Amino acid sequence: MDSLLLIILTATTIATFLNLFLKRFNIPTIIGYILTGTLISYMFALHSSEKLSHIAEFGIVFLMFTIGLEFSMKHLMSMKKEVFFNGTIQVLATGLIFSIMAKYMFNIEQKSAIIIGFAFALSSTAIVLKILNDNGDIHTTYGRKVLGILLFQDIAVIPLLLMINFFTITDSSVSALLIKTLISAIIVIGLLFFAGKYLLNPFFSKVVSSDSEEIFIAFILLIVIGSSYFAHLFGFTYSLGAFIAGMMIADTKYRHQVEADLIPFRDILLGLFFITIGMQIDMSIIKDYFFEIVSLLVAVMVIKMIIIFTLLSYYTNKRVSLKAALSISQVGEFSLAVFALASSSSLIEPITNQILIVTVAISMILTPFILKNVKAIADMFTSENLEKEYTISSSGLSDHIIVCGYGKLGQEIVRILKKRNVKFLVIEHNINLVKLGESRNDPVFFGNVAMKSIMVQNGVKTCKSVIVAISNEKKLRLICELLDSFKKPINTVVRVVDHEEKKLLEDLNVNHIVNQGKEIAKSLIKEALI
Repeated sequence: MDSLLLIILTATTIATFLNLFLKRFNIPTIIGYILTGTLISYMFALHSSEKLSHIAEFGIVFLMFTIGLEFSMKHLMSMKKEVFFNGTIQVLATGLIFSIMAKYMFNIEQKSAIIIGFAFALSSTAIVLKILNDNGDIHTTYGRKVLGILLFQDIAVIPLLLMINFFTITDSSVSALLIKTLISAIIVIGLLFFAGKYLLNPFFSKVVSSDSEEIFIAFILLIVIGSSYFAHLFGFTYSLGAFIAGMMIADTKYRHQVEADLIPFRDILLGLFFITIGMQIDMSIIKDYFFEIVSLLVAVMVIKMIIIFTLLSYYTNKRVSLKAALSISQVGEFSLAVFALASSSSLIEPITNQILIVTVAISMILTPFILKNVKAIADMFTSENLEKEYTISSSGLSDHIIVCGYGKLGQEIVRILKKRNVKFLVIEHNINLVKLGESRNDPVFFGNVAMKSIMVQNGVKTCKSVIVAISNEKKLRLICELLDSFKKPINTVVRVVDHEEKKLLEDLNVNHIVNQGKEIAKSLIKEALI
């Protein structure tokens, strides 16, 4: 226990200072985490840690859960082509070509070559989706194509792991294993969606009514970890269970607040995950097999890019196809899990396994730099600029008004906005007021307006203005500080009770401050002097 704490403490220290240094050169934090892992592995003579790996795996679990929050079943069905058609063709074509390459490059049996080939067909969900989420490209046309293929790849991990079992099976038939897997899939998906449709909303309502942040966060963690573990019990990946759980919550009014509360857990655990990737990089292997690793790395990334570009360019423009191909040309974290299982089942030799691990890790290190410059690279090879920037939106609104608070004042503001046919939405943290808004068919969403992620998800960057109709002095200041922190100025209208409350906001760039006491006094005097 002490040694594990020492490793975590050292890793945290190195990652913090290293990322501060790398940020000066605008290098993504993912690189800092991976380099931290490599340094840790040599400091403690440890190239992997089972305990750390198990904890770190939940970084991907939380990432897939938050991706699931963006995609209800309706959204997923609208992406049938991206997920099932593009994903199937990409995995099969890439897997078959890489299987042939692996057989002759490593001089191994056909079954081992198939495992390696299809593992190389997988890309990095953790890195690609994190960066696309951070820079907003997850909502672009090419981001939609990338997400669809990555979702299918996550599903494809299941048959790939089963394939390893088929190749090493001794005590049962392949058909029995296939039937068992099919039954398990029906049970997992069926029960999770039943729970989401009939149990989730009543439980959420009771949890939110408790007015306890701790209970709310604990309930979210219960859903994520419980769904992941449930899927794992039936032989599926943790992340698939988390993705389904996210989809269950996607259509509820709690979605934005759930995501906002989960982001800190997700980002910390993802950082730990990237550290464990760095721990697997063995410099001696790079030194001894430098030519083989570089050749394999270039071949895999170029061939993968060509296949994806060719597939997508049949029905979309070349710019979108190229950006999508560049984004998922690397090999991903699930490939490492496949190699680990194949190696322990004696399907891959130890040296070959190390070469594969280092190749995967380097391809993941290159990915942030590719994604950061994906638009510039696309500009070099194509003059097309036909991409519609935003195809999926959390709120579905732009040029709208965001009303913070649905108390008496907020309700009056909403009544006037509805009367004037102005587009708007309301964010409210009191569940009883949210329910009141729903009963009136008002677009009232549950969430804490003092959280940046909540405001971004509700389109603060594209809104016409934000009206702050909250009487809590402390919260009023927090909201105004948040709105002032955006690079693009937000047209902010704030109600204050008196001159003293107005003074609290004088150092902030608030466009319009309405002094309630002053305005009421003016109106009263005007009426009195008639």
